[in-house]
This record gives sequence, structure tokens and C-alpha cells, in this order.
Amino acid sequence: MRDVSYRQMLILGIESSCDETAAAVVERGVLVRSSVVASQTELHAEYAGVVPEIASRAHVEQILPVIREALAQAGVGLGMIDAVAVGNRPGLIGCLLVGVAAAKALSWSLSKPLIAVDHVAAHLYSGLLSVDAPAKEPVDVFPALGLVVSGGHTSLYQLDQWTRAQKLGGTIDDAIGEAFDKAATILGLPYPGGPNIDRLARSAGANDEAFDFPVSRLNPQSLDFSFSGLKTAVLYATRGVPNARDAAPVPEMDDARRRDLAASFQRAAVKAVMIKLGRALERSPGTKRLLIGGGVTANSRLRSELQTFARDRGLALDLPAMQFCVDNAAMVAGLAYHLHLAGMHAGLDVQAMPTTAFR
Repeated sequence: MRDVSYRQMLILGIESSCDETAAAVVERGVLVRSSVVASQTELHAEYAGVVPEIASRAHVEQILPVIREALAQAGVGLGMIDAVAVGNRPGLIGCLLVGVAAAKALSWSLSKPLIAVDHVAAHLYSGLLSVDAPAKEPVDVFPALGLVVSGGHTSLYQLDQWTRAQKLGGTIDDAIGEAFDKAATILGLPYPGGPNIDRLARSAGANDEAFDFPVSRLNPQSLDFSFSGLKTAVLYATRGVPNARDAAPVPEMDDARRRDLAASFQRAAVKAVMIKLGRALERSPGTKRLLIGGGVTANSRLRSELQTFARDRGLALDLPAMQFCVDNAAMVAGLAYHLHLAGMHAGLDVQAMPTTAFR
């Protein structure tokens, strides 16, 4: 193995936890030399959700072309890679197996270190990535609060280093991204639902107070999330309450009503997140930074409210660039740099796991 300066280290990242096949090359943990994502949205659109068997087969077809393209875009050959990183948990087990198998094969054939990365932790790292040469590596990050908001996760963390976190709260039912998709289906919007609800909520004339949807608090001390009640409220506002006596008929759905429903749903969902983030900050004195990750960080209202929240409290905010909100391999390779420095290497017996270890 060649002697390499950590300042110039190149890590190849591989990600296949759900319905994106991704590979990336990241230099010294921050500079994204390439990030290639093959989406499967069209394959799953008719089912309004990810079908695990279809996703797994698509990963098998895409994994090698995506890795080759990432290397080509980065302008490097396999011999220039210093380590191979893979998201090995959490996710759909059949999907994870494809990425893990590819990473093991590359690590063994190249005699390069293999680094197993938790997908949830990688999302929290995504806001530190840059496509331009950064002046310096991120410093003074901790202590920090982490918030992951995606289709499968809605969780709060307290972090004092990249290798350890304390989970403060999580969803007890639907993740926020799942709630967005379900609400979109109720409103007759195409999959994926989150971007379409956001688009409607931002359209001219949308009234986010037209419907007084519930904002989940659970109890005054809770840092957990719940979105099932909000989803049910959207269903009743759209189709009426089953077996309700003397209930006024539900107005016919039109464009104006649909955009008001979307805007009101989005307001309530985002408010629930911000309430719990505020509670977490009150219990985490000394917090310097907010680390935010996950697909729902692309939501325009959430991004705006997070920016205001951080500015009003004098906190640094690391929001991922739009291209790094979705599942991607750059966040895997970026976090892997720090795990590598800590000597946290995996053996060829590393397993794909459906659950997160980041707790």
C-alpha cells in the first residue's frame, strides 16, 4: 500500500440502501470529486413506494456502471483509491447486500481498507461536503445536535464526535418523508410525494392556515415524533370522517383546495420538527452546530425555518446542498475519512444490517 498523506486521501464511497445506486470519490473528507446517483423513481412510481425486490435487481444492474462513472468523473483510476467505504446499514437488506458485496470485492482485489458506514450517520455529515475546494477541513463541529429527516427516519441526536452519538428522540410511527408521500397519495399527487407537496404549498394563493391540522407534541418532555395523526387528519379533510353523524359534506376537490391542503399539511409537519428541535437545544447546553441530513432537508419550508432557527440562536447550520439531500455515496465517503483516521476498518466478514447502530 502506497504511503499517502491524509490531506490528499481519496475514498471511494458506495451506497445502495434503498432505491438509489450511488458511488462517489471524495478527497480528505470534504471535497467531492464526483458523485453519481442512478435513481429508480420511474421503476417504483406505479406502486407509489419502493418495492424491495425491484430495487435490489436494479442495484445489481447499475452498481458497476455507476462505480465506473464515478471514477471517470473524478479523473482517477482504481489504483489511486486509498480506501473503499460502503453504507452497510440501515436499509432494505437485499439492496444493502449489493453495495456491500461490491465494496468487499473492490477492497479485497485492491488490498485497500474497507470502511463500513452507518447510513443515518452519513446523512448528518452531508452538510459538510463541498464541490469546490474548501479553504480548510471542518473544525470545531462539536458538540452538535443532529437531525435526520427522511423517508425512513426522523431522529434527533446529540454528538460529541463522529464515532459516537446519543439518540434523543425518534418517530414512534411514520417518518416525516413517509408522511409526505402518504399525504401526497391522499391528495392524488404523483410519486415521490414530498417534492410535489412542496411545489403545491409554494404555489400562488396557497393558504397554509386554511386547515387547522394537528401538530404533534406527544407531551411537554417528549423529543419523539409522530405523524400518523397528521396523515389521518389530511385523509378526513379530503374524504370525510367515516360514519360521522351530522357532518357537513366534504367539498369537491379542486386545484385551490388541493394546494391549501398541501400547504397546511406542510406547515404542521415542519412545525412539529421545529418544536422538538427547540426542546432538544434547551437540553443540550453548549451546542455549537446543527447537523441536518436526509431527503426532507430539500423541503423549502423546512430549510427556511432551520436557517431562521439557527440564526436567531447564534448556531452554525450545516444544511446539505440540494444534490446531497437524497441518498448519495459522497456522504458515505466523507464520513468514512474520519472513521479511517480513527482506525475503524471493517473486515471482509462485515454484514449488511437492516437497522442503524447510530444510537
